[in-house]
Amino acid sequence: MTENARNMTVVVTGASGRTGSRVARSAEAAGLTVRAASRARGFDWQDRSTWARVLRGADAAYLAYPSDIGAPRAAEAVGALAREAVGVGVRRLVLLSSRGQDRARDAEEALRASGADWTVVRAAWFAQNFSEGPLVEELRLSGQLVFPAGEVREPFVDVRDIGEVVVAALSAGNRYVGETVTVSGPRLLTFGDAVAEIAKATGRELTYRAVPAREYRERLVGFGVPDGEAGPLVEAFEQLLDGRNAHLSDGVRQVLGREARDFTEFAREAAAAGTWKA
Repeated sequence: MTENARNMTVVVTGASGRTGSRVARSAEAAGLTVRAASRARGFDWQDRSTWARVLRGADAAYLAYPSDIGAPRAAEAVGALAREAVGVGVRRLVLLSSRGQDRARDAEEALRASGADWTVVRAAWFAQNFSEGPLVEELRLSGQLVFPAGEVREPFVDVRDIGEVVVAALSAGNRYVGETVTVSGPRLLTFGDAVAEIAKATGRELTYRAVPAREYRERLVGFGVPDGEAGPLVEAFEQLLDGRNAHLSDGVRQVLGREARDFTEFAREAAAAGTWKA
């Protein structure tokens, strides 16, 4: 960490969410000052009048667009927020993006065009998608995960690694400015493999059932996802789960100098915390 970084104030969007909460914890552990940007604190991605007050006086910001980085309005919002940040003096920005998602590239390009000192972190599917959000409730209550992933293999990444990579990139001066860092876990697993690991960690009988992506849209709406968001999410699933991401990425080692956390470690820790306890 550079000396200047020790005095940094970092705006963290989605600070109570899956990645933002880990970015915030990692930043605080590194001695950075965290400024949480959430609706509860007066920040709204859809209301530009709330942006400047949160950004002004900060040194850097972590941008995590809600719902999905490939959503129809994501690129416009990311570009506008990035330009707002640069306009009030916050040039150092890190954007969370998605590995292998074509529509995510529009948001990445909007960030690059903003004039910011940018870094993009492209992430594989989160391990914590199995322990936070609708998937965990389905596993916990029914003992079955229904999902449109077939037998595709994915190197699930622990979001704690994402948080540490983001903070390391922010704290390294200009080292990662203008770069895209792609992060994944250390091995490939099918979704069925992942559920089997969770079953072993919990001692429960848990199963995985694959369904077509279009059928899964109805389940998303049943989980409470607005219909207008469910469609783009299903399209993203169809693209991301077509086998294009069945390979490893070395961003965690590149930035942190260590191996990425393994899914087994994640499953054991989450099971010990009672995550999937019926």
